[in-house]
Amino acid sequence: MAIALTNLVAETDRLLDAARISDYCPNGLQVEGRPQVRRIVSGVTASQALIDAAIAAEADVLLVHHGYFWKGEDARVVGSKQRRLKALLAHDISLLAYHLPLDVHAELGNNVQLAHRLGIEVEDALVPGNPKVIGLQGSLPQPLLAGEFAARVEQVLGRAPLLVNPQRRVSRIGWCSGGGQGYIEQAIVAGVDLFLTGEASEQTYHSAVENDIAFIAAGHHATERYGVQALGEYLASHFALEHRFIDCPNPI
Repeated sequence: MAIALTNLVAETDRLLDAARISDYCPNGLQVEGRPQVRRIVSGVTASQALIDAAIAAEADVLLVHHGYFWKGEDARVVGSKQRRLKALLAHDISLLAYHLPLDVHAELGNNVQLAHRLGIEVEDALVPGNPKVIGLQGSLPQPLLAGEFAARVEQVLGRAPLLVNPQRRVSRIGWCSGGGQGYIEQAIVAGVDLFLTGEASEQTYHSAVENDIAFIAAGHHATERYGVQALGEYLASHFALEHRFIDCPNPI
């Protein structure tokens, strides 16, 4: 079964309430391909490797979390940007990208999906009442040492995380997928025992140690694989389309 690209985009925009969120890039349809859609390939980042995989899979739409046209980047279509766009256009593949709207969605979002896999009960926003801080906070069914929780993270995400304060006893957790290390200060104010995100900055270590909080950097890519999968599955089910998630590993 095929559906119109315009219908797919309209439903995804509606579902994620994309127009409501101010972001660093355009959300929604970034590159327009063929007008009918039968097959969606999803992935984290619209890299050349993922584009090549989508071409091989004969995708009509490439659905990603990290697309193109970021604020502040060089606007010229040269180098790798030219090669990526040329490949999409040559094969008539649409690029559909959702950044912050996919981080914050209450069911399909990266942060909620990550919590489900790690066994965290979602309780509130990291900073209640402040939508500009996109992290969440919640609790574990029973307390663990931070080192024990880090072992769970490694098992679920398939990569060893960076861990600060492994002996800290943990019951309340704050988290923000991707590059949310700057939110550790909000996590400290929220009173959680551990803050988890994708990346770390040099000062993150000192914030964790000096405030007696455990910290885990589990990988930007690794923590943001699940929202786009959930979104792809929703669209496939809603429109009776084919969907395939393709993971192009990234150690960052």
